[in-house]
Amino acid sequence: MAQMNMIEAIRSAMDVTMNRDPSVVVLGQDVGYFGGVFRCTDGLQRKYGEHRVIDAPISEGGIIGTAIGMGVNGLRPVAEIQFADYIYPGFDQIVSELAKLRYRSAGDFFSPVTIRTPCGGGIRGGQTHSQSPEGIFTHVSGIKTIMPSNPYDAKGLLIAAIESDDPVVFFEPKRIYNGPFDGDPDRPAVSWASHPKGEVPEGHYTVPIGLAEVVQPGSALTIITYGTLVHVAVAAAKTAGVDAEVIDVRSLSPLDETTLTDSVKKTGRCLIAHEATRFGGYGAELAAIIQKNCFYHLEAPVSRVAGWDTPYPHAFEWQYFPGKKRMVAGIRRVMETAA
Repeated sequence: MAQMNMIEAIRSAMDVTMNRDPSVVVLGQDVGYFGGVFRCTDGLQRKYGEHRVIDAPISEGGIIGTAIGMGVNGLRPVAEIQFADYIYPGFDQIVSELAKLRYRSAGDFFSPVTIRTPCGGGIRGGQTHSQSPEGIFTHVSGIKTIMPSNPYDAKGLLIAAIESDDPVVFFEPKRIYNGPFDGDPDRPAVSWASHPKGEVPEGHYTVPIGLAEVVQPGSALTIITYGTLVHVAVAAAKTAGVDAEVIDVRSLSPLDETTLTDSVKKTGRCLIAHEATRFGGYGAELAAIIQKNCFYHLEAPVSRVAGWDTPYPHAFEWQYFPGKKRMVAGIRRVMETAA
């Protein structure tokens, strides 16, 4: 086992798959010579050459379109969109072409594209470098949507995504690229060496797509979340003094409904948390599933903690961000409310 942060784990996943399978290629803005804006692809072009780690022009639609063509012709492209905020120019290619290819060809064609993109706030990136658009892609049939919360899952899920014949949009929460974060803006991220999942196998392994994980068992409340907010939820439950079961969704689509509903049936209370704006967010779908499957077990209404329904505000980032203070308030609200 090696100690890795999320950046190193993601780089290791690409390195392992490229070494095992010559059809795996990487493309995107600055992924080659520069090694990526967050250094996730650092050293890969030197090791595998310019024909397998390709610096692309500033054209997200072109990157995705090229990746689709590569996939149809036998390659396994890993396309990086430098920030999730920039994925929208490639949205039509993803939704109208990539997601529909297998269906519209009656299974004759497929394109195993993995799209990596850093998402979320907490780095003072302002409105164009802090968005969390994952909910949009869970609405699209034909693609899988993933967001890991730790290095072990990041590597295992990314390898599984690259090896999958289905297209995958792989969101990487950049606030925890270098270590976990408990939601306090005045405290820096701590070393992954103090976190159990900082230990990452150096070789090949996979984490199954479509399974959630119970990060922390509990009996009084279920907190359903993913990405950065997994660490915030654990810290907030401790601060609130509540025996909360924290579930990391990690595979947003396909979704592991069984793990979520079994937990809520046990605890009787549910808080859902995500960074993206609340209205129409992914948490609304989770709330509908919990209400349908756990209605007679609920002791309080399902509640949500999420970003504001505004563009991401640079000046008020820590009010917008669902940090530990807001999470603690959400936990207490659920615990003090009766159905």
